[in-house]
Amino acid sequence: MSQANIIDQPDSVYETVIRALEESVRRNLSDGLLLSGGLDTALLAYIAVKWVKPNCVTVAFRNAPTPDVEYANMVAHNLELNHYVHYFDNDELEEAIRAVIMVLKTFDPMEIRNSAAAYIALKVAKDRGIKTVMTGDGGDELFGGYSFFFGLTREQLKAALVKMWSNMRFSSVTLAESMGLQVKLPFLDNEFRAFAEALDTGLMVRHERGQVWGKWVLRKAFENIVPPKLLWRVKAPLEVGSGTTVLPSVMDARISDLEYAEEKARYLAEDRVTLRSKEHLFYYRIYRELIGVPYAEDSGRKTCPDCGVNIEEGNSFCRICGAYPV
Repeated sequence: MSQANIIDQPDSVYETVIRALEESVRRNLSDGLLLSGGLDTALLAYIAVKWVKPNCVTVAFRNAPTPDVEYANMVAHNLELNHYVHYFDNDELEEAIRAVIMVLKTFDPMEIRNSAAAYIALKVAKDRGIKTVMTGDGGDELFGGYSFFFGLTREQLKAALVKMWSNMRFSSVTLAESMGLQVKLPFLDNEFRAFAEALDTGLMVRHERGQVWGKWVLRKAFENIVPPKLLWRVKAPLEVGSGTTVLPSVMDARISDLEYAEEKARYLAEDRVTLRSKEHLFYYRIYRELIGVPYAEDSGRKTCPDCGVNIEEGNSFCRICGAYPV
């Protein structure tokens, strides 16, 4: 559909998007929902209540700002959902970090900050008797939700999205499997994913209300269904919403400058691993203890300059250490 048609005949586009997502949610109904209160999980909640009342779980680090709680509470209150907010402490967070490193086999700080919160949420869900959990994974990837998409031309955006679609993975799937939970991803349902990937990129990133928005068509389609405060919430990664974004400053305070300098030099010399921060060092210590020194399985393939492991075809970052670009 051309840009002119998007503007001239928006209602049919919105109705099609609503219907496609509703059908996907219905195919992926679960008894639980990891509710961040972001756009994606809010949409899932507002749709799912047509058929079920999922038990919602939100997690928050007790020692940090946690904006997810306010928005998740709003969703649960509006829809009269059973909602449990779990506040975790340092000990629980460190336990989750170790589990994430062991399961995902990574010491990438960004991955760990997000996945530790997801791990805790999944564990809480399991402990509360939930068997199947719905998540909002895939919404940002399919609909251009990340800010690094915002300055691209439509052609550049399409190319960037296609590249992301070919390489995207979601830790919630692996983490859930590790604890015997089944995770449902309505945005990545095969039929819905094919539908979303076929949409015009002019629907993904647009100006509205004086600023640029990703996932524009999702926001517009549900304008008469979801309250504006939820619908137009600015994208916040799980680490920001749950509070684990403070981990770099926590590790800066815990590890001295001398300790960091000495260990950084030692691991570079002995393991040929480049560490970029005290937080990175903290995670690498655990990785090294649980998994060992990273290495390339195939010397003939491209390797990460920072940790030496093989880089998957088409990837511009290292899934093990988080180096970017590679």
